[in-house]
Amino acid sequence: MPKIARSDSLDTIVDVVEVFPLGVAVSTLLDRPELQIPKRTLQRRLDQLVREGRLAAIGRARARRYTALASVAAGEHILREEPARYATRRDWLTPEGKEVRDLVSRSLIERQPVGYRSGFLAGYEPNVTFYLPMELRRNLAEIGHVGMGDLPAGTYLRQLMNRLMIDLSWNSSRLEGNTYSLLETQRLLEEGVGVEGRGLAETQMILNHKAAIEMLAEQAEEIGFNRYTICNLHALLADNLMADEADIGSIRSKPVGIGGTVYHPLAVPQQIEEHFNLLLTKAEAIVDPFEQAFFTMVHVPYLQPFADVNKRVSRLAANIPLIRHNLCPLSFVDVAQPDYVAGLIGVYELNRVELMRDVFEWAYRRTCLRYSSVRQILGEPDPFRLTHRDAISDTVREVVTGRMNKAAAVRHIARRATERLPAAQRALFIEAVENSLGGLHEGNIARFRLPPSVFTEWQRLW
Repeated sequence: MPKIARSDSLDTIVDVVEVFPLGVAVSTLLDRPELQIPKRTLQRRLDQLVREGRLAAIGRARARRYTALASVAAGEHILREEPARYATRRDWLTPEGKEVRDLVSRSLIERQPVGYRSGFLAGYEPNVTFYLPMELRRNLAEIGHVGMGDLPAGTYLRQLMNRLMIDLSWNSSRLEGNTYSLLETQRLLEEGVGVEGRGLAETQMILNHKAAIEMLAEQAEEIGFNRYTICNLHALLADNLMADEADIGSIRSKPVGIGGTVYHPLAVPQQIEEHFNLLLTKAEAIVDPFEQAFFTMVHVPYLQPFADVNKRVSRLAANIPLIRHNLCPLSFVDVAQPDYVAGLIGVYELNRVELMRDVFEWAYRRTCLRYSSVRQILGEPDPFRLTHRDAISDTVREVVTGRMNKAAAVRHIARRATERLPAAQRALFIEAVENSLGGLHEGNIARFRLPPSVFTEWQRLW
């Protein structure tokens, strides 16, 4: 048998880390046959790679993981953490997730029509059955921990309320096909100004998310997996979006169909009611907050207890255990709609959770990067912003020096994105510019070469 080449070179370490697109712990690297490095030496090498911008460190202490930022191939800088490319390649999928994705990617005519399987829910035993493996639950708890576990429920949510309100409203609506941009969402939520040309339903959808998130924050110590919470969450999310007012906040009494799948939900009202009550009982009994959140994302859409808006209810309800335990919330940042929908179809048609589990893990890690773990890695470069820093900076400066309000800024940013970037990267560029504009203040305007007088005048218009 040929010997395995071992090395402690920086390039070799980067090559090994790239095998783990969701990040890898030091303990795992020590076991890799390509490496034969004492632990302290490996840690020094990793710290050096982080300083050089070739790796990123996520989390702290035992939860600390390393992920590759970029590699150079054929002279081209390939961004490893670029969400659009990442979602397209789906490097974060497990083999089981890929298998489910392939099965649900077949044409509808090739897939066997199926109905609701009562055994899928009935066979789940809280705290005995687990959709999330123990190691994953532990890791998510470590990266989602913010040091507020002993404080009243909702403390952390209220601390980042303004940012989460925008992010979660935008991302959850985006997964429903809503075309508002991040900045347009911010303007709507902060100023109540909608966008001409957008349907009223899109505007209402985002405003409904705001109301639902406010309910979760205001009633953090009372919310739970009970009829009051889930039905009122639906009522807020469905407000003014359903033809029949009686359907708002009510368990459905009529059949529903779901496009793009061969799955047919329950149609008998009494059975829907019975399964809804069982779902709530099992969800409330689950002890682990991440298992509880994921169980909700699986079974609420699968049952379709409401005439519409079930997926939105499941996404916000998934935050209930995270809010109650003061963990980093889940805002679905960087989740691609096709991945989320494919995960749901895997549940609908196959009762397989692996693809949705991959989506859930990816979504939570990305959210933690934005809110929780970002405090530990503050200052490390975002690869997309690093590559396009000049274009981002120029566009921010143009908005401010041009004295643009939010409506004019949205148009200008979209135009610059079209002019300067390929289609796959434009959404990332727009989000980066909008985030920079949202974070501007007198203490950081110098990096955009903005004089105080110009900034002050623009801020009044903004």
